[in-house]
Amino acid sequence: MVRIGVTGGAGRMGREVIDAVRDRPDGELVFAVNRAPTEDAVEGVELEAAAEFEPLVAEREPDVVIDFTGPRSALAYAESCADAGVAFVTGTTGFDDERLEELRAAADDAPVLHAPNFARGVQVLVNVVGEVVRQVPGYDVELIETHHGGKRDAPSGTANRLLAEIEANGDFSGRTHGREGESPRNAGEIGVHAIRAGNVTGEHEILFAGNDEEIRLTHRAEDRGVFAAGAVDAAVWLADREAGWYGFDEVVDA
Repeated sequence: MVRIGVTGGAGRMGREVIDAVRDRPDGELVFAVNRAPTEDAVEGVELEAAAEFEPLVAEREPDVVIDFTGPRSALAYAESCADAGVAFVTGTTGFDDERLEELRAAADDAPVLHAPNFARGVQVLVNVVGEVVRQVPGYDVELIETHHGGKRDAPSGTANRLLAEIEANGDFSGRTHGREGESPRNAGEIGVHAIRAGNVTGEHEILFAGNDEEIRLTHRAEDRGVFAAGAVDAAVWLADREAGWYGFDEVVDA
């Protein structure tokens, strides 16, 4: 039985993670914290104050903590977990380079797994997109991602992960974010478009066009539960690992 703590318990993903942990026969929810404590955000779970995170880690002795909050709070939670030698899984996105390096530093003292997306289908997309780039050199590439109106970072963390894979496998001159006015395509650019609307859970499409044909690779998440289930899979897998930096691809390949 893996003992799991959850941060951001009243958030969209926090609530989903709590439900996913409670649905797992091999997982036990030992605490859930939120910036403001509340009793009614998740039925049957009292969310405790985030300010009490360190005492809760010491008292409840989780094997792993799952985080979907924001870059600043995620880093603070990761550092507290590192101090206690507790594994840390985070799907938080929007880290700048400095904070991402600080998150990586926490992996010196505890196992840390960071992924912009915990859907297994997205990992498949990451695995195949580089091969497509290599097979159709010179094709135009456009990436379109759509999320709910409340998502803060753009492009999404998943989009940036896909873009990194595209760039690593082809000869590109840079990214063009959106288009306005007179804006014909430049050779070698990757078009990037972020759409924020309604309650869209998450959709990523990569368009390859050239040689009078087009290829479209699309992943559409229909429910946030898919991300929560993947995060709990990652937590169970990570709980007994050595200190270090891990990726969700290792969980999927296990």
